Amino acid sequence: MSTSPNKRDAPTPPDKSTVVLLLGDIADTTWRMFVPTIGSIGLGFWADYSWGTEPWLTIAGIVVGIGATALLIKQQFQKVKNDN
Repeated sequence: MSTSPNKRDAPTPPDKSTVVLLLGDIADTTWRMFVPTIGSIGLGFWADYSWGTEPWLTIAGIVVGIGATALLIKQQFQKVKNDN
């Protein structure tokens, strides 16, 4: 059984390029930061307008959005840590 000299110890290329992986991580982090925060603030604005509780539900939305963002980023870091 003979092998060609080109295939002996040649390293295999990665499945995805580094740029694609980096852009994927950036996009993943971006949605985890902005969607919960902006969504909670928007919900707080709507609730304040509907029920006349300005600014308390907006402030609550900010706090909930930041908390959700912190949890999602923590999950992302744990996923990356477990993958390595």
